[in-house]
Amino acid sequence: MKAHVDKDTCIGCGLCPEVCPEIFEMDEDGKAVASSDEVLENLLSSAKDAEEQCPVNAITVE
Repeated sequence: MKAHVDKDTCIGCGLCPEVCPEIFEMDEDGKAVASSDEVLENLLSSAKDAEEQCPVNAITVE
């Protein structure tokens, strides 16, 4: 599985790196980005949690 952040939708709230810092971080534009690596099984639950908590539904994990 991979995580993706729609940068056009992201509002830069910073919640996703708080929930799952192993996958998400904030870029120089103040928007979230997801690691280009595969989401490992042990991180899937927290990545999905970040997806569910995103206030603007900018994250997909599939």
